[in-house]
Amino acid sequence: MRTNSTLFVARILLVLLAWLIAVTATAQTPGSLTGTVRTSTSAPIDYATITLHRAADSSVVKTEFSDAQGAFRFEGLSEGSYRVSAAQLGYVRHWSAPFILPAGGQILPAITLQKSAATQLKEVQVIGQKPLFERLADRTVVNVEGSTLAAGNTTLDVLARAPGVIVDGNDNLALRGRQGLLVLIDGKRQPMTGTELADYLRSLPADQLKSIELITNPPAKYDAQGGAGIIAINLKKDQRQGTNGNANISYGRGEYGKFSGSLSGNHRNKDVNVFSALTYGRRRNFGVRDTYRYFYESQDTGEPVLIGTADQRNRAVFEDHFMIYKVGTDVNLSKNTVLGGVISGFGVPNPKPGGTGVNTSTFYDGAGQVSDYYTALSTSRGNNPNITGNINFKHTFGEGTGRPELTADVDYARYNTHRTQSQTTFFQLSGQPDATLASDQTSELTIKAIKTDYTQQLNADTRLEAGAKASQVYADNDIQFENTREGITTPDLNLSNRFRYDEVITAAYVNLNHNFSKQFNLQAGLRGEQTNATGRQIVTSENFERNYYQLFPSAALKYAPTEQNEITMSLSRRINRPSYGQLNPFRFIIDPATSGKGNPNLRPETSYNMELNYTFKQKYTAGLSYSVTKDPITDVAYPETDTTTVSTNVNLDQQQYVSLTLTAPITVGKWLSIYNNAVFFYIHYDGTLAGTSLRAGQPAYTLSSNSTFTFGKGWGAELNARYNSQQRVGFFEFSDYGQVGIAVKKEVMDRKGTIKLAANDILYTLPFSAVSLYNNYRQDLYIRRDTRVVTLSFAWKFGNDKLTTTNRKTGAEEEKRRAQ
Repeated sequence: MRTNSTLFVARILLVLLAWLIAVTATAQTPGSLTGTVRTSTSAPIDYATITLHRAADSSVVKTEFSDAQGAFRFEGLSEGSYRVSAAQLGYVRHWSAPFILPAGGQILPAITLQKSAATQLKEVQVIGQKPLFERLADRTVVNVEGSTLAAGNTTLDVLARAPGVIVDGNDNLALRGRQGLLVLIDGKRQPMTGTELADYLRSLPADQLKSIELITNPPAKYDAQGGAGIIAINLKKDQRQGTNGNANISYGRGEYGKFSGSLSGNHRNKDVNVFSALTYGRRRNFGVRDTYRYFYESQDTGEPVLIGTADQRNRAVFEDHFMIYKVGTDVNLSKNTVLGGVISGFGVPNPKPGGTGVNTSTFYDGAGQVSDYYTALSTSRGNNPNITGNINFKHTFGEGTGRPELTADVDYARYNTHRTQSQTTFFQLSGQPDATLASDQTSELTIKAIKTDYTQQLNADTRLEAGAKASQVYADNDIQFENTREGITTPDLNLSNRFRYDEVITAAYVNLNHNFSKQFNLQAGLRGEQTNATGRQIVTSENFERNYYQLFPSAALKYAPTEQNEITMSLSRRINRPSYGQLNPFRFIIDPATSGKGNPNLRPETSYNMELNYTFKQKYTAGLSYSVTKDPITDVAYPETDTTTVSTNVNLDQQQYVSLTLTAPITVGKWLSIYNNAVFFYIHYDGTLAGTSLRAGQPAYTLSSNSTFTFGKGWGAELNARYNSQQRVGFFEFSDYGQVGIAVKKEVMDRKGTIKLAANDILYTLPFSAVSLYNNYRQDLYIRRDTRVVTLSFAWKFGNDKLTTTNRKTGAEEEKRRAQ
């Protein structure tokens, strides 16, 4: 539904876009640096690592790769003093002389790399490495590849240590304190949230990651989904010529063992690249969930009176067992055209993942006397395979840099789930017969999507981006419950259900980037999305249908008055639609008095977002953010009866957010790099639930520091520390928590192998505790997991390290900004 304010902002953006298209000039592309890399015989060198450094201290600003013509390009740069280094296996590293980059950009003279005297494979070494954290104009990049602390860990572990990222006790992801994120893996949207998404990220080994990008205010080319921004996870891709591969193996030990291993390989020549990867994991973990509940009854005087309490202790042990696979190819159809395809999947071998749990529950009356006591034993077993396929196409028109480019992608994904659960309750006090509640759930989720993007440099100052996309989602979920008492089993018709969901989203966008002067740059975009969704419950016949069209304008200004000062401001409107799991009304049993369910009445939340950032010396940053969100979606746990509680998601009325982000990287010589980040934020919530009005907020902050040590002879180390203060998330008030991790590594076998030893949460400070308050109810929650883990890993890179100068960059190597 379009509001007047949305239409007003959209009209302003349309005027800006039309005016920008008409602007012409003769200057170089704003803030860009271009050049070429060649051999001594003038042959182009592709896949050369081109690194942009600050001239003052040689610290890294950005890193790029040269293309098939040996060309490279850096964009979005401020005026300043820089120097460039170029490196390629088999060649001597080249350093340029320091130079001054004007606001209008610059073209460097051709860089010539000389052959290295070391011609044997064993004598060739990779020189240089990206910094662990990079703060770019519109995002923060975590370069996971090569990180010592990533060894043997999961993707969720690495995310929890990223600057500004919070993983709360309910497994919800937040960026700078805000929930409602779009998570992409290799450009593909993950159709999960909350615990389901967290479990998937726990199964994805961090050894497979190349980088993680944290984007708080994305431009129009991205899906409008994700009010708090985007977390883009990019997997590793081998860029070496010939036949080669990588192998990794790790074993970690906390309370239980955690094993993972992976093998990847590729064969690349000038026209074809074939690649594959296989990851195997088996991890055992435990979970502790203790809940103390207070139930009240309102009196005529208005004062609540305690009528009972419940003390519930849950202990669970669960095991993950999985295989992740990928196979694909890229074919150069011509000099400027690439066609690629990839199939990836998640398999579940035997024994299937599952777990066992024990619950003890004691209930007290208002006087503190025991009124009931029971023990429940639970078992669960799951099977959740999925498969995804992609066909991608890229065509570049003409020659040289800045040429028009057309890309297209077709995607298909299918997620299947079969989950069984059984819980038997033994009533020690009341004398009731033992009772067993069993469930059998099957789910199917199918996603189809097609998109195309076009980029063209209209003139030296103006770049146009435009595209369109359509996606279709179908979900079918069926769950059957059965009750067994005294040997008699009967269906539970109150809990059994079937839910079907259909969704079609079509979208189109246009985005323009223009340089007005040496100091001033403007980017403006507009995206329109049409959503048609229907949900049907077969048993209860509670159906819904939603059809709406919305506009999502965005704009960004950059002003650089001097070489050492830069100011940027961005504005956007975004949406956060409920996930398919959040809409699914099915019940899942946590313990005999606690259950969870989806909410088919959830509405999408929409937000207006603003950011103002200041950068000093291209290094230190301070950012101020503000957003207002309508119908924010939040996690809640509230009473259904005098003794039972349900966890679900609801819409509140409004959420207001303001934050201050400070970033201060420090470099000490060539042996120590420290990245410090602090986020101070305040979120105010307005809404009503279970007869309780919520008009509250709380100041909070997160602090993180990561130190990377580089010693001689292949030795290195990392130290990571983070702290999250108390904070409010809707009706939950979380206590403070933090963690410290340390790791060391040693390169062996002529730097072909790396041994790493890492220890996470060494002070065991990651348990979560939270309080949830209502007029007639209070819940105290404590959660602890197997987070203190020591991991030993070994990585080996094998095959041909030499690259020829005739192969071409393929579409699979480009970072695809796609969301299904």
